[in-house]
Amino acid sequence: MVRPLVDVLKKTGEFSKQYANLPERYVKRSMEQIYWQTPKGNPRFSKRIIQREQFKFSTHRPWTREFYWENHPGKKLYEDVVNPIKQWSWFRGDRVEILTGRDKGKQGYINQIIQERNWVLVEGMNTKLNAMGKTKNFPGIMVLQEQPLNVLNDIALVDPSDEKHTSFEWRYTEEGEHVRVSTRTGRIIPIPITQQETIDYKAPHLYNDQPKDTSKADAQKITYKAALKTFEMDIMEKMGIKEDRIPKKTYWY
Repeated sequence: MVRPLVDVLKKTGEFSKQYANLPERYVKRSMEQIYWQTPKGNPRFSKRIIQREQFKFSTHRPWTREFYWENHPGKKLYEDVVNPIKQWSWFRGDRVEILTGRDKGKQGYINQIIQERNWVLVEGMNTKLNAMGKTKNFPGIMVLQEQPLNVLNDIALVDPSDEKHTSFEWRYTEEGEHVRVSTRTGRIIPIPITQQETIDYKAPHLYNDQPKDTSKADAQKITYKAALKTFEMDIMEKMGIKEDRIPKKTYWY
């Protein structure tokens, strides 16, 4: 079943934010483009919001400035049709072989996933020269940048037992673990530990969690006593300043 990309991405894309370890609500808020909504707290109007629902996904993360300019308000976007994969089977750190293009037959490691478009970026493969910092007086610096590869047509997983590309399927072991198995050799293709890495830690068990909230004792400590005085009067009282001036009469009309 083929559906428009906007229907596939109701959850903003799980793997677009996984490496950054950002909460779903932050990604949704950073992507949000509200054009008009009913006034808050006005009972005369029913709640109605007009906002952008269709986005163009590329190699830029949804919360970046580059993503915003690719989807800036008022820009007309054409629907990208993708075939949604129900069970995603490619992970960061997987060794894959390129099946198409000038790098056909070469192997590399996946370093970024764009699940919204069924894309992966393979380290050092399918590159393109881009000029960085180009101005009128400076030609720019040519930098090689990896271009996306489609997981269904452009790459194949490498079997670690013989280092050759293979098709695979998901199976259960006797212990009940869900694993990828090579259909050619029957060997398990393990999920790399790099998949657990985020911008905050290399692995979850290595993360040293720091207390981020106020302790109960500090929250219950009374540090302020309310009084019928202004801020200036409170400061004067603490500093021992007495007001002996008589203010002039004022009249309000």
